[in-house]
Amino acid sequence: QVQLMESGGGSVPPGGSLRLSCVASGYTYDAHYMGWFRQAPGTEREAVAGIDTYGSTRYADSVKGRFTISKDAAENTLYLQMNSLKPEDTAMYYCAADYGFKLTMNPSHFRYWGQGTQVTVSL
Repeated sequence: QVQLMESGGGSVPPGGSLRLSCVASGYTYDAHYMGWFRQAPGTEREAVAGIDTYGSTRYADSVKGRFTISKDAAENTLYLQMNSLKPEDTAMYYCAADYGFKLTMNPSHFRYWGQGTQVTVSL
């Protein structure tokens, strides 16, 4: 069973930066894809970024140029570097994973989810 644990959330002023981490354990196969999602109160879950087993990435338009998804395969850790944060980035951020070769940000493609880490951007 794949387990995911996020960390790195917090409260920052607009324009600030945070780096989220997601440590994965329990992988049975090497080929897997991962992603970051977020959900603010009263809104639907939103895709933020995805990365495939080869390291190719894709981003939501709302975060392009500000956020960077990356991974350390040796440490089984996924990262999300978030710069130039805006109040509208405030949300619970979740990492997700599944086996295979997809490059996807469709939440229905992910079976494994973390518990989330809160990001708050305000003065």
